[in-house]
Amino acid sequence: MIEIQLSDDDRLDWALKSFKKKVQKAGILADLRRKRHYTKPSEARQLKAAAARRRRRAAARRG
Repeated sequence: MIEIQLSDDDRLDWALKSFKKKVQKAGILADLRRKRHYTKPSEARQLKAAAARRRRRAAARRG
């Protein structure tokens, strides 16, 4: 559970910005997007392999 403690003099835009940052850091929205649709285990393996290939290609370009 993500909580933001506010005092009487805190601004709403600051609280919203802080809340969004905590939600992103916790990975809640990414998890929801990933769980929105079922992916078969074979599809998950293919996606994972494709991501590894992209990372290797990017690393080869950099160095």
